[in-house]
Amino acid sequence: MSVEGDGVSVLPVLFVSAVGQWLSTTSGRVALEGYSWMQAVHWVAGSGLYVPRRHRSHGPRAFGATTVRVAQELAQLSPCRPGIGYLVRRTGLSERSVEYHLGMLREAGLLAYIVKGTRVRGERAQASEFARMVPVEYDAALGIRTVLRDDTAPAYTRAVCGIAETGRERMAELAKKAARKVRKPRSKASSRTSTKASARGAERDVVTAVPGEARCTPMQVGTSTGFSAGGTYSPPEDKLASGEAKSPTPKKSMKQAGGRRRLNKVGRRFQLARELVQELDWLRGCSVPRIAWVARGVADAGWTVTDIRGWLHLRGEVTRVRRGSGLLAVLLVNAEHVLDTPAKRTEAVEKWRGAQEAARRHRVEQVRARTERYDNDWTGPTSHRIQQEVAAAFEKVREMPHGGRAALTVDDEAIVIYSETTPATEGVRGLTGEEIAETRNDARQRLMMGDTSPITVAVDTLGRETAEQLYGPALVRRGLQLAHGARSSLMTFGSR
Repeated sequence: MSVEGDGVSVLPVLFVSAVGQWLSTTSGRVALEGYSWMQAVHWVAGSGLYVPRRHRSHGPRAFGATTVRVAQELAQLSPCRPGIGYLVRRTGLSERSVEYHLGMLREAGLLAYIVKGTRVRGERAQASEFARMVPVEYDAALGIRTVLRDDTAPAYTRAVCGIAETGRERMAELAKKAARKVRKPRSKASSRTSTKASARGAERDVVTAVPGEARCTPMQVGTSTGFSAGGTYSPPEDKLASGEAKSPTPKKSMKQAGGRRRLNKVGRRFQLARELVQELDWLRGCSVPRIAWVARGVADAGWTVTDIRGWLHLRGEVTRVRRGSGLLAVLLVNAEHVLDTPAKRTEAVEKWRGAQEAARRHRVEQVRARTERYDNDWTGPTSHRIQQEVAAAFEKVREMPHGGRAALTVDDEAIVIYSETTPATEGVRGLTGEEIAETRNDARQRLMMGDTSPITVAVDTLGRETAEQLYGPALVRRGLQLAHGARSSLMTFGSR
């Protein structure tokens, strides 16, 4: 606000558009030196009239101490042609932050382009040159009177010719602020260290170095061995060599702190996502960051992977999954609101564990029933065609002592696919070599289709030695292996 007589006038909000940020189009006046310009900078920082327009999306939210530090560096340059790299080294800010604060100074009317920098491929980048400006609102708020001494000169060359009585006290306050330097704030740890070092120096009556500047030995002038502030304290050599001196700010050991850092919200999400990918088969191969985003609601609510499995059991078992992350996102909708207490989640987990135990018992009963069924005495096949073949085989066996010749196969067009390594034994219970080869060929074809009944029937009725003479040791061994595998739940047979 500015006071004029008995009336009070409200100053407008400070903002200069991109068109008015040039020296030829600005409405302010040029500051002749950096000291008076810093007075205007401190006034803008304390008035609150300038608010960054891009603060809602990115960049600084207010005209604060960091912007004043950047302006402090600009006030020392003549001409004011700062490079971004120079300001980064002087202030310790990032390049993007320096660009933000330069833009704020331009929008507040404190800087105006004289020449805008350029970047041309293959050439050296040119820095922008600025003119330090004093806004019109500053002159109006403090009652500063200006005059244009040359009518032909531009309006930004007007000079100060007086100030109102009401603005003198405020001008004195701004002069004190401009004379002080705004320094980079130190961390709390370094502040405590400097304070303790100063206290120890005062107790020992020694000269303490400037805070933030560590020196190994006290500085001396000339060849004098004494100081006006007192003698220098020198510790004994045994303490220096022992290495037992303790630091004034000892570091905290990770073992004392518990061995691991405490996870924050994002770390907890990723930990839960990794556990879900490992526990749930239909999430194998899914992206851990994507699962962390999908499960962010339940992770923030403190759920564990066991709680999620209990909730998924309540929602229903999954039979077919096309995209695991999408299915998980659907299944976890509103989960943290339904099971909003630890007691409800515990109840869901108990139901899931009960279902798991029931499924395990059912599998055990199935395996036991299958084992008992196959371990009992052999029962005849249920297929009518196989029953006829078994009857024909038994008839042949009964005719063997009498020298009869019965067909061992129904299919008369059987072809020997490959020859048996063991030669056919001539005269196995009255059978010729041709009949034995035909019998082996038929058994081999049925074995390729998964039918082991001719071999198992021969072993059960005639004995393994006689069956090996009839079918050959290799074919009998293979048939018995397949018959044994059929009793196991780990093997299945199919046709192609």
